[in-house]
Amino acid sequence: MKNYEDAIKLWRRWCVTTEADIDRRLENFRVLFAYNSGKIENEAITYADTREIFENGRVLNYTGSPRALFEMSNQRVCYELLKPKIAAKEPLSIALIKETHGVLTGGTYDERRYVEQGERPGEFKKHDYVTGTAEVGSLPEDVENDLTELLGELEDYEGKDPVRVAAYFHARFEYIHPFADGNGRVGRTLLNYWLMIHDHPPVIIHDGDKFAYYDALARYDSAEDLEPMRLFLIRQTERTWEKSLERERRRGEAG
Repeated sequence: MKNYEDAIKLWRRWCVTTEADIDRRLENFRVLFAYNSGKIENEAITYADTREIFENGRVLNYTGSPRALFEMSNQRVCYELLKPKIAAKEPLSIALIKETHGVLTGGTYDERRYVEQGERPGEFKKHDYVTGTAEVGSLPEDVENDLTELLGELEDYEGKDPVRVAAYFHARFEYIHPFADGNGRVGRTLLNYWLMIHDHPPVIIHDGDKFAYYDALARYDSAEDLEPMRLFLIRQTERTWEKSLERERRRGEAG
C-alpha cells in the first residue's frame, strides 16, 4: 500500500489543475493508456501506431485494421475533448457519458450493428445485449435510469475512499453495459475522468493484467463483491506510477 499512497501524494504534489498541467503530467501516460485500453479488446492495436497518432495525428504507410486505426485516433480525440472538462472538474453526466462514447466509437460499428440493428455511436443500446459469465446488462429501456441512479450514488459517496468509489463506479458501469459496443473503452476512460476530477492519479489497466481485470469484474457481477476490483485498481495504480515514483526518489537522493 505504501507505493499506492506515495502515488497519490505525488499526484497531489504536482497540483494538476490546468490543461497545460494535464499535458505535462500525462504526456506518456495518455499513449500507454490508449494503447493498453484498446489492446485489451483489439489485438490489432500496436504501441508504435498509437504513439505516432498521438504525436503526429496520423500513421504513415498504415496497412493494418481500419477499425484499429479508428480506435487509436478516437482515443487521441477523446483525450483532447476531456482535457478541459477535467481541468474544470466538470461532473460526470449522462450527456458526457454519451459524448465520450460517441467520440471513442465513431467509425467502429460494423454493418450488423449499424445497419441491421440501428445502433449508433453516442446513443444508448437499442437491443438487449448481455456480457460476462453472469450474463449481466441493463435492458435498453432501463439504461438511462440505471446510469442516472449510479451518478446520484457517486454524489452521495463524495468524500469517501476514492478508490473504492471508483471501483464501484467502474464495476457498476460495466454491469449496466449501456452501449451496443465500446463499453470497456468508455468505462476505463470515465473511470480515469472520475479519479482525476477527485484529485486522484489516473490508472492504466494493463493489457497483460486483463484476466485479473475480468475476474474482478466477474466477482462484482456474480456476488456484488467490490474488494477484488478495489485491490486490482490499487495494484494497477502502483504499476502505472512506479517509474515516476522511482524518478522522484532518485531526484530526492541526488538533491
